[in-house]
This record gives sequence, structure tokens and C-alpha cells, in this order.
Amino acid sequence: MKSNRKRINKKEWLIPAGLILLSLVPALAGAARLSQLGGSAEVTPDNIRFFASPLPVVLHIISVTLYCIIGAFQFAPNLRRWRRGWHQSIGKWLLVPCGLVAALSGLWMTQFYPWPKGDGELLYAMRLLFGSAMFLSIVFGVTAVTRRDFIGHGEWMIRGYAIGLGAGTQVLTHIPMMLFPGMVGQEMPRAVMMGAGWIININVAEWVIHKRRARRARPRRASSVSI
Repeated sequence: MKSNRKRINKKEWLIPAGLILLSLVPALAGAARLSQLGGSAEVTPDNIRFFASPLPVVLHIISVTLYCIIGAFQFAPNLRRWRRGWHQSIGKWLLVPCGLVAALSGLWMTQFYPWPKGDGELLYAMRLLFGSAMFLSIVFGVTAVTRRDFIGHGEWMIRGYAIGLGAGTQVLTHIPMMLFPGMVGQEMPRAVMMGAGWIININVAEWVIHKRRARRARPRRASSVSI
């Protein structure tokens, strides 16, 4: 029995480990950006917008990095089950504020930073859409838990996290651009690859939510048949 429990525990930790791994590349890129802003890096056309207004990008990098890496541990079932106080405290005092700051700072940068090369109206619209969806998902999640709707809370938080983790998946969806450098700087390929990252994550989130709903409904169906 103990050996089975250990195997289950190890398997459950694969999900947080995978999410953290997916977060590492954008986290490292964010750390490099902070290093540039804090040092004497050369100002170029690609980074001048960050030097002109550094606060939004600094807030965004720090908040989204904490949100994605620390938030990954919320997907460890045993940690939620046996460390419920930790789950609630981290969510309330760290993850919710970080998620909201990440979404709002991303929306601010989308609206007020000059567009870099390769961005266009389609990507602008998608940034507004998914940034707003992330913000609202977290708000709905908080609203649900205040009503003690813990199922709804979990579902909305999964959606918000999936959008926040978009940058990690976008590293993978940009592989075609690495293989075909001719696409670099073109608006449509960039928008498609960026959008693909968010859409993949949202579909995975909805799949997880559907699986959870089916798992909860299974015992009720079985009991109704036996009656």
C-alpha cells in the first residue's frame, strides 16, 4: 500500500514539474530583460519602449513569473489536500494579486507601448482578448470562492492559469519561425504562432475541466443505476 501511494504521489508531481518546465524559458527571458533594464545595456529599436517606460514591463515579468512557477504547485492534489492552508494563503496573498497584475500590466503594454516589428492589428486584438480573459477568469474565480463555489473557483483559476502560461507554449509554437527565418518580422505568421499558444492552453484547460466534471459525475450515475 505504501509503495502504491508513493508511486501515485510521484506521478502527481509530474504535472507541476511539467508546468514549471514550460515556464522556464519565458522566465529566463524575463530575467534577461530585467538585467538589461537594471544595467547599462545598449538601447536599441527593439527595447527602447522598455527603457522609456520600464515599470509596466518590470511588474509584468515579476508577477507572471511568480504566478506561473508558484501557481504550478496548486496543481499537486496532495499538496492541496494535506496543506489546504498553504493552498489558500498562497492563492489569496500571492497568486491572485500576481495574476491580476500580470494581466493588467500586459494590457497596459499592449495599449500604450509602440508595436515592435512583426506585431499588427490581429496580434493587438488577441493580446487584448486573452489579457482581458485572464483578468476576468481570476476575478470570476475569486467571486466563486467567496460564494463557497469551490468547483467553479477551481475551473476559473485553471482557465486564468492556462492563459498566463501562454508564453511558455508560445516558445514551442514559434519553432516553425526558427526553422524558416524568412517568416521573422511578418505579421500574420507571428500572430498565428502567438494565438496558437493561447488556444492550445485554453483547449487543454477545458479538457482538464471536462475530465474533472466527468469524474465527479461518475459516482452519482452509478448510485442512481443501483437504486
